[in-house]
Amino acid sequence: MVRAGSIVEGHGKTLTIDGAGPDGIILGVSESGRTAYHERLRVPLRWWAQGTMLVATLWLTVVVAVPGPAPWIITGVAMGLLAVCLFWYGDARVVVGDGWFRAGRARIESVHVGRIEPLDAEETRRVSGRDADARAYLLLRPYLKRSVKVEITDPADPAPYWLVSSRHPRALAGALEAARGSGHPGDPGQPTH
Repeated sequence: MVRAGSIVEGHGKTLTIDGAGPDGIILGVSESGRTAYHERLRVPLRWWAQGTMLVATLWLTVVVAVPGPAPWIITGVAMGLLAVCLFWYGDARVVVGDGWFRAGRARIESVHVGRIEPLDAEETRRVSGRDADARAYLLLRPYLKRSVKVEITDPADPAPYWLVSSRHPRALAGALEAARGSGHPGDPGQPTH
C-alpha cells in the first residue's frame, strides 16, 4: 500500500505521493509528478469467494462421475480460467495525469473535459439507465454503485459524456477539475476510444 510521503519509482520518474486511499489509490502527487489520480476497478473479494465455490461445486460433480486424475485437471483449468477472467475484468484503470484522462481503453486530453459530476448510486442508476445517451462512453462495474459523469467538449468526439465507475467519485472529480484547470495545451487529437 502506498502511503503519504512515499517515494515511488517507475517509468523513469520518481514521484512523491501526497496521499493515498484504501487499495493504494493515488489521490495526489507532488509537483514533481503529474499523476493526479489512479484507480484500478478490482473485483471485490466476494466475487473470488463465489467463483471458488462454483469451481468447488464443479470439482464435486466431476469427481463423482469421472475416475482418475481428470477431475483435478478439469478443476485446475476451471480455476485458471476463473482467475484470468476476474483479473482481466478487474484490471480496468481510471487515471488522470500528464494532461490526459484515461478510463479503461479510452483516453482524452484534459482540455476536452467539460462539466464533471460525481454521482451517488441512485443518480448513477438513472444516468446509466432511463436518462442514458446511446453515444456515451461507459466504464461501469456492477459492484461499484457510484460514478463520475464527465462531459466531453471535443467536437471530434461523438460521445457527449463518459460515465465512469469509481470507489472515490469526489476524489476523481477533484483530480479532473485540477487537470482541466492546469490546461496542458496540446494538439487536439482524435478521440481514442
